[in-house]
Amino acid sequence: MSAREKKPMRTDVKINSAGLVLAGHLYTPEGDANGPRPAIVVSHPASGVKEQTAGLYAQRLAGLGFVALTFDAAYQGESEGMPRGTEDPAHRVEDIKAAVSFLSGHDAVYPDRIGALGICASGGYVISAASVDHRIKAVATISGVDIARQFRHGPDGTQSPAVIQTMLDAAAKARTAEVRGEGVGMFPIFPANEEQARAGGRHVFEGWEYYCSDRAQHPRSAKAFTWNSVDRLAAFDAFRFIDLLSPRPLLMIVGTEAVTKWMASEAFIAAREPKEVFWIEGATHVSLYDKDEHVSAAVSKLRPFFAANLSSGLAPQPVVW
Repeated sequence: MSAREKKPMRTDVKINSAGLVLAGHLYTPEGDANGPRPAIVVSHPASGVKEQTAGLYAQRLAGLGFVALTFDAAYQGESEGMPRGTEDPAHRVEDIKAAVSFLSGHDAVYPDRIGALGICASGGYVISAASVDHRIKAVATISGVDIARQFRHGPDGTQSPAVIQTMLDAAAKARTAEVRGEGVGMFPIFPANEEQARAGGRHVFEGWEYYCSDRAQHPRSAKAFTWNSVDRLAAFDAFRFIDLLSPRPLLMIVGTEAVTKWMASEAFIAAREPKEVFWIEGATHVSLYDKDEHVSAAVSKLRPFFAANLSSGLAPQPVVW
């Protein structure tokens, strides 16, 4: 946290998302007497929870004067939804819209000055949500990916087409087994141990290290997904309507060493102006989750982006930054 940032206050909140109650954390500037303020929905990566990287960015943004809201996705963390460990892109998008609804009715927030920040898979989810929800006035992503492309083509884009076909076979069998009363099928997201993680290369190891070691593990973060998530994920297309964001601004923050950067590059090409890619030298996909050097570089870009693009609207008083 930089010298200009102040420690924010955190309030536990509940958000209704398509009939399910999401558990959220609302961060507001400490001792704030200058509200209402612009607000930012911060959405976590696939398998993550609000206490991990999404919470870190929400705290940093609230420390700079924004209201920031993060939450656990439906079926995950402390939020409602069964079966646990379901990763449903359609509901993830709905969760983001529900978070915007929550903020738009909150006394601390200007309802016409709400932005969205998505990390990893949520980088795709916030683009999908904002493409059709005009209440979101500015969109930023950190290590943003389209999770469907990752399942179909792998994190580096070189995965054999046979892999997703094999997974879809397994998903189909799991759905049949479930209806026969054999339970909900699950598959692990991460390698079983450090040795296997290191064998998978830098990206796989960093993901394992973040979620499965003392680096950032959390007891409520998902370590496995339901097999019935796979066919939902494979047919999703987070960037399909990215052109509809315009004329609202898009900022994509990407590490130069991120194996997933090809997805951000594809999305950037498809997006219309105004748009910007901000490259962080030496950062990997996962280092942007929690490494202070890279997080601080990202926040230094997020602050002016959101300050400039959430400053319009009929505000009864100016926002004090």
